[in-house]
Amino acid sequence: MRTAPTWAIFWVAPLAALAACGGSDADRQRVLLVTTTSVEASGLLDELLEAYHAAQGRYRLAPTAVGSGAALEIGRRGDADLLLTHDPEGERRFIAEGHAAGHGPIMMNRFLVAGPSADPAGSRGASDAPAALRRVADAGAPFVSRGDDSGTHAREVALWRAAAMAPWESRPGWYVEAGTGMGETLQMASQLGAYTLTDRGTFLHLRRSLRLDPLVESGPGLENHYTFILPREATNAEGARDFMGWLRGPGQTVIADHGIASFGEPLFVPTAVDSAG
Repeated sequence: MRTAPTWAIFWVAPLAALAACGGSDADRQRVLLVTTTSVEASGLLDELLEAYHAAQGRYRLAPTAVGSGAALEIGRRGDADLLLTHDPEGERRFIAEGHAAGHGPIMMNRFLVAGPSADPAGSRGASDAPAALRRVADAGAPFVSRGDDSGTHAREVALWRAAAMAPWESRPGWYVEAGTGMGETLQMASQLGAYTLTDRGTFLHLRRSLRLDPLVESGPGLENHYTFILPREATNAEGARDFMGWLRGPGQTVIADHGIASFGEPLFVPTAVDSAG
């Protein structure tokens, strides 16, 4: 795996500036939330912010959406009060390095392989995601990778490895690295008539604007777990813990309901437990 992409460092300066000016009441009430792009692109982030702000008047969330790798790096630098990520391996390293003062599960959904309706690679009939990716490679069909060290990108790499392939190393012409968030990657895949790996929540939220179908949705390796992490160097740990408590309480209902009205099904499944750190 590569280190966090260079574009991620541009998020750090504004976050650091916000943290450094914590002298006023407004600054002390600000909670720097760094979350994954899939939480934003699925529409869940806006609902969580609206519900949390309506439930209390003391703290205001200041969100930034980046890939999980970039989010964890921002947490290492002490420029975030709370992280929401979905990169289990990266999270384990972050915690093992001693950067977390608290962490626990918050929700889950699933990944899926999406592609054009015509499915030129024949991935629709594959037994699992690695088999589907092998068919894409064998057909030389275009595939758009996040290519941004996000949680989705980390899972894509793991699935390619399970297929005994590493196209980011051999760089065939059909493999495109977008270096963008989930929504932008899906739009690119749709425009190119390409395949991609996506979380189900973002895919359903944007599906009406996409010329893509879900082709492989079941099988091992497609579980997508989201974790909250309270960085040890959080500037506003009190505010972060307040939001964390709400997210693990009333926020679970917001998560469970998100998407039902628009899509007839929830986009995420709440998984928080009271015993989390």
